[in-house]
Amino acid sequence: MVTKIKQYNPSVSEVVSDWQVIDASGQVLGRLATQVATLLMGKHKPTYVPHMLSGDFVIVINASEVKVTGLKADKKVYRRHSQYPGNLKEIPYAQMQERHPERIIELAVKGMLPKSKLGRQMLKRLKIYSGAEHPHSAQVLGSERREIREAAAAEQFEAVKKPAAKKPAAKKPAAKKP
Repeated sequence: MVTKIKQYNPSVSEVVSDWQVIDASGQVLGRLATQVATLLMGKHKPTYVPHMLSGDFVIVINASEVKVTGLKADKKVYRRHSQYPGNLKEIPYAQMQERHPERIIELAVKGMLPKSKLGRQMLKRLKIYSGAEHPHSAQVLGSERREIREAAAAEQFEAVKKPAAKKPAAKKPAAKKP
C-alpha cells in the first residue's frame, strides 16, 4: 500500500516573521550573502513554501568589515548602465567599500534571491548598516520575547500531554508443577 504524503500550505496568518541580526565583521562576502538569502526566503523554516513571503527580516551590521577572498579586492568591478549610449559606470570594489559598503552586501544578496515580485519584497526586508548601531532594537527584542513565550507554551503543552507514569504490573505467581 502506497501512502501519499500530505502537502502543507500555510495561510498568510500562520506565517510569522522574526527579526534576525547578523554581524558581518570578518565574514566572507559570498558565505554571508547565502546565509542572509536563506533567512530572507524562509528556507530555514518548516513552513517554507516558494510562492509566499515566509522569510524573516534580516539586519546586517558592520557591513564595512566584510572580507572577500583571493584577488577580488583588487580585481572585482561593479558595473551599471542607464541604457544611454556611453553611460557605463564601473566602480572598483575598493572604492565601493569606502563609499557604500552596504551596497556590496545588498548586491550579493540580490543576486541570490528570486528575480520576481516576491524577490523584491524579500529584499525590502533586508536592512544593512555599516556600523554596529541599528535603529531596530525594539523589533529584535519583541521577536526574542515572542520566542520565549512560544517555548514556554510548548513546555506546558508537553507537560500536559504526557500522562502520569503507570505503575508496573504485579507479577503473577508461577503455577506449581504437579
